[in-house]
Amino acid sequence: MSNATLSEARKRQGELGQFLTPAPVADFMASLFGPLPEVVRLLDAGAGAGALTAAFVSRLCRRNDGVRAIEATLFELDPFIQDALSKTMQDCGQRCAEAGIRFTCTIHATDFIHEMSALLAGDLFATTPPAFDAAITNPPYRKISIDSAERRALRSVGIKTSNLYTGFIALIQKLLVPAGQIVGITPRSFCNGPYFRPFRKDFLSNLELRRLHVFESRNAAFRDDSVLQENIIFHAVKGRNQPRELVISSSSGEHGDVITESVLAFAEVVHPHDAEKFIHIPSAPWHAAAKETMDGLRSSLASLGVTVSTGRVVDFRLKNSLRQEPQKGTVPLVYPCHFDAGTVHWPKPQSRKPNAILDNDETRPWLVPSGVYLLTKRFTSKEERRRLVACLFDPNNVQAEWLAFENHLNYFHANGHGLDRNLAVGLFAFLNSTVVDQYFRRFSGHTQVNAGDLRKLAYPDRDTLQAIGIEMKSLDLPQEEIDELVTKHLHAYK
Repeated sequence: MSNATLSEARKRQGELGQFLTPAPVADFMASLFGPLPEVVRLLDAGAGAGALTAAFVSRLCRRNDGVRAIEATLFELDPFIQDALSKTMQDCGQRCAEAGIRFTCTIHATDFIHEMSALLAGDLFATTPPAFDAAITNPPYRKISIDSAERRALRSVGIKTSNLYTGFIALIQKLLVPAGQIVGITPRSFCNGPYFRPFRKDFLSNLELRRLHVFESRNAAFRDDSVLQENIIFHAVKGRNQPRELVISSSSGEHGDVITESVLAFAEVVHPHDAEKFIHIPSAPWHAAAKETMDGLRSSLASLGVTVSTGRVVDFRLKNSLRQEPQKGTVPLVYPCHFDAGTVHWPKPQSRKPNAILDNDETRPWLVPSGVYLLTKRFTSKEERRRLVACLFDPNNVQAEWLAFENHLNYFHANGHGLDRNLAVGLFAFLNSTVVDQYFRRFSGHTQVNAGDLRKLAYPDRDTLQAIGIEMKSLDLPQEEIDELVTKHLHAYK
């Protein structure tokens, strides 16, 4: 493929949110299905070149477990991949014929969301929605705007979501027969966060989770497509009674890699009293140890007298008030680029980001009074060691009456004002500890850390945090020393 053709393919792929499933991943997904009926009605929505259906067919042909027929229904909107898809289905037919299995296939070159939503909503009179015994899917990953045609189509059948992949899964669930099975590979982002709460509630109310598989490398599953989101594979069965236990497995994502498995109580993965229905995935033994430690903590931010908020300044909305360097009439504007060795270093010479913002009637509502604040990055790069990166703003280092925190930061405060210094330093150590990072990774598969995520964490009590703050003489301690300090005080706390 020429560079120009490859570039065009990548562009089209991005527009469709399309990432084709590598053969080893597809084969693993197909292996997760349990016993199936003699005649299997299979759905592959967003089929691409047909790798998932091909893997499913190959598995059934090798298993020889009583399946007599496969009736496959595939949806693929991209006209540039239709020929490859048709060829793959021809190969599937030949493979089934050799195994004595009848194979039929219908390929729809139409939009899955629009067509199935219309059927389920009853917009197409006298047409009954299809029903499926099995679905295997790698749905498109793309956000959908609130006024988009996809969003309206999904709302017509009671589905509330902001991403195509969760829209696909929710629709597929509605088309499965009772005890029908679905195996999907999707971003892990639906496991937590407020945007996916309606989807999680619908998912867990109608699908019984049997298995979750995580990849230890963020991009290994889709290496050729530069996918930066962490992906998971799930196997679920249509039904309303969650199992007492489910399998959690992990692998590096490399071809031929060893897969490690463990069996966990369902209540360990979705906590019974969690209104958010976060899905925790402890993919390593130390994640479970981190959960045990965090479960022993009883304080909330509210009980500590602390609040966490998203930085108030959205820079492009106040563009005319931004200044590259401090000058008379401005106040410090703090970005993540000002983080350095645990403290805010401001101003930053030759920074690509502005260092200051005017203090005037337009900007004053977005400013905060100077004081000791704990800041965390809302977005971290995949290369950073920790998901949570906390930093202290010390007013002794930055002289100002008012401050501005940019929107890519979260800031901890006491009712809009600064924190007690020892408490802030204690929170700094706690949030930068390995145990909190490992716990956070149980339910967060992306690099975004929202204020809501920080509110959900349990914290040590105020006395413990202040004791940590008093003992921590430097903010630039090695990770091992931070962990040792936090662990010592958490053990004393118990």
